[in-house]
Amino acid sequence: MTKSQFLKLSTLLSFMAPLLAFGALDEALQTKPEWASVKQVFVPAGFDNNDNAQVIVSGFLPNLCYKAPTAKVSVTGQSIFISVKVLVDPTKQQCLQMIVPFLEPVSLGALPAGEYKIFVNPTSSSYVSSKINIENVSLDQPVDNYVYANVSAIEKVQGTRKVKLKGENPSTCVTLDRVEFQSNKKDTYAVLPIMKKVSDICAQMMVPFEYEAEVPNELKGAEDVLLHVRVMNGKSVNETVKN
Repeated sequence: MTKSQFLKLSTLLSFMAPLLAFGALDEALQTKPEWASVKQVFVPAGFDNNDNAQVIVSGFLPNLCYKAPTAKVSVTGQSIFISVKVLVDPTKQQCLQMIVPFLEPVSLGALPAGEYKIFVNPTSSSYVSSKINIENVSLDQPVDNYVYANVSAIEKVQGTRKVKLKGENPSTCVTLDRVEFQSNKKDTYAVLPIMKKVSDICAQMMVPFEYEAEVPNELKGAEDVLLHVRVMNGKSVNETVKN
């Protein structure tokens, strides 16, 4: 290598060194996944083998260095394994010290009829388990028996057992028929805001609504009860209430 080439290489390396160091620092500061601190898995009743079954995992973030809980699912035979992890700032410095609860809906997909055991974070210190029953329906039945309201939020009515279901329906062709509650006999009500058709000629417009319903008082042994509201798009809106 000539002296000229050596000087050029030295100059290039001196220019790149801060960039390489910054890149290494940036990589070191990237958030990394850790097991979430899970508390409970809520299992709504009423799923059958043509539904996209769901369970809802509750837990908490110990401070604001933890964020974005996400779940992954694997099914082996009659066992369902769910891993819930959170992203963590590895420096864990200057984090606001507040406990942040979370509810993470977990889609299990369409499962064959039968009873399944559920294991959430089985190799972590906050492992929880439960089970889910998937009912059998005939192949000629529709994907769902009802059209549900397009609920986007649940609001508790203070001092009562009532809740308000709020949202917007995308047509004037439907209106609320009734709100049904299905208990899992443990800690969860599946809330079904069932719609009925009122016209064949519809304006395609967003129609705001607010439906009020009274929560049953069947789950007397549960401290926290999950309201799992089925929604028009096949997903759900979830909220816990004190029993």
